[in-house]
Amino acid sequence: MRIRSIGSKLTVWYTGLLTLTFLLLGTIAYGLLAYSLSRDMDYALKGIGGVMVHKAKVEGHRLYPSEVDALFRRFFGFSPRDRQFEIVDPREKLDSNRQAPPSPTASINPETLEKAARGESHFETVASAGPYPVRILTLPVMESGHLVNLVRVGMSLENMYKTRKRFLLTMAAVFPLGLLLAGGGGWLLARRALSPVDKMTKTARKIGGEHLDQRLQESGNGDELDRLAKTLNDMLVRLHDSIEQMRQFSADASHELQTPLTILKGEMEVALRKQRTPAEYQEVLGSGLEEIDRLNHLVEGLLLLARADSGVLRLDKQSIDLKNFVSAILDQMKPMALSYTVELLLEPSEAVFVAGDPEHLRRLLLNLLTNAIKYNNANGKVVVTLEQKKPWFVLHISDTGTGISEAEQQQIFNRFHRATETGSRDGKGVGLGLSIADSIAKAHNGYIEVESALQKGTTFSVYLPANLQSD
Repeated sequence: MRIRSIGSKLTVWYTGLLTLTFLLLGTIAYGLLAYSLSRDMDYALKGIGGVMVHKAKVEGHRLYPSEVDALFRRFFGFSPRDRQFEIVDPREKLDSNRQAPPSPTASINPETLEKAARGESHFETVASAGPYPVRILTLPVMESGHLVNLVRVGMSLENMYKTRKRFLLTMAAVFPLGLLLAGGGGWLLARRALSPVDKMTKTARKIGGEHLDQRLQESGNGDELDRLAKTLNDMLVRLHDSIEQMRQFSADASHELQTPLTILKGEMEVALRKQRTPAEYQEVLGSGLEEIDRLNHLVEGLLLLARADSGVLRLDKQSIDLKNFVSAILDQMKPMALSYTVELLLEPSEAVFVAGDPEHLRRLLLNLLTNAIKYNNANGKVVVTLEQKKPWFVLHISDTGTGISEAEQQQIFNRFHRATETGSRDGKGVGLGLSIADSIAKAHNGYIEVESALQKGTTFSVYLPANLQSD
C-alpha cells in the first residue's frame, strides 16, 4: 500500500529511524552490560583467589566456609549458595586440607595445568550439573619456582544470566511503549507542522483565473513554510500581472485588427453597391491595400513579440559595422524626414563593429527613427550618435520634439500604448514600435533607456554588448 500523506510518511520515517536507534542503543547497552557483569565477576573472583593463595602459601591457614563467605561478601556483596572453592594438587588429587566436598568441576584441563606450571592464572567457563555454567578461576601456589598446589574458586553464572534476561525483558516491555509514544508524538508534530500546508492547499483550490487576487496566508514566523507561502504569493502576483497584460493585449490586438478589417469591409461593400468607374475601383483597391499593409505590419509585430516572450526569437547574428549600418538606414529614412520637414544627422564617429541580426536591428532603428520623426516639431532635427561605454556600444537617437512626460515614460514600452500628452503629426500607429524595439534589444542582451522632458526633446539610447558574440 502506497502512503500518499506527507504527514504519514514523516511519521513512518521518524518511527523507523527511532526503531533503528533504539535497537542500536539497546544492543550497545546490552553488550556493555554483559561486558561489565563479566568483568566485575572476574575481578571479584581474582580478588577472592588472591586472598586464598596468600593464606594457603604464607599463612598456611585453613579456609573455613565462614571465611569464604566473608570473602564473597567482601568482593560480591553477597555469598552465593553455589560458590565453589578448593585447593587441588597438581596431580588432581585433593589436598588433605580440602575445604569443600569434591566438585564436579574439579577436573583440570591440560591448558590450565600448563599455565599454572608457568605461574599464570586461568579463567574458564565450564558446564555444571545445574542449568547454568560455572565461571572458574585457577591460581597456582608456587614455592621456589615450583607448582605445589592449585587454588580454584568459582561461582555459577546464574545471577549474571538472570540480570541480562531481566534487562532484555525490560527493553522488550519499554521498547514498544516508547515506539508507540514516539510514533504518536511524531504524528502529532507532523500534523501540526503541516497544517499550514493544508490551509495553503484549501486556499490554492479557490484561486482560479477569476480569483487571482486571493493570496495565501503568511504566518510571519520566517520559517520554511512561511517562505514558501511568500514565494507562492509573489508567483501569484506575477501570474496575475501576466494574465492582466495578456487580457489587455488580447483586447488591444483584437481592436487593432478589427479596425482595418472594418474599414476594408466597409470600402468593399460601398464599392459593390453600384457600378463604379475604373478610377473609383482603383481607389478602393489602393485603400484596401493600405489596410492590408497595416494588418500585415501589425501581425508581423505581434508574431515578433510572441517569439520574444517565449524566448524563441531567432537571431541570425553577423558582424555589423554599426556606423555604416546606421548611415544606410538614415538614407532610407530621408524621404520620410523631408515630408515631415525634419533634418536627419549622424555625428562623426569611429567604426564600431557588433554582432547582431541585421534585419531585427534594422527594424529596431526604423521604429525609433520613425517615432523621432513623427513626434518631432516642424523644422526639427534628429541626431544619431555612436558612443562606446565599456562594456557597451551605445546608439543615441535624439530629437527636438515635444518630449515625453515623466509619468508617461513608465508606459511607453507597453504594447499598444500611444502617447496621450504628445501625439504624432499623422495620428497613425498601433503602439507596438517601442515594444518591438525593446524586445529586439533584450534579445541581443542589451536594453533601451529614454531621457525626455516636455518641450525639450527626447533621447533614446540603445545599449548593445561590446563583447557580443555570434552564435
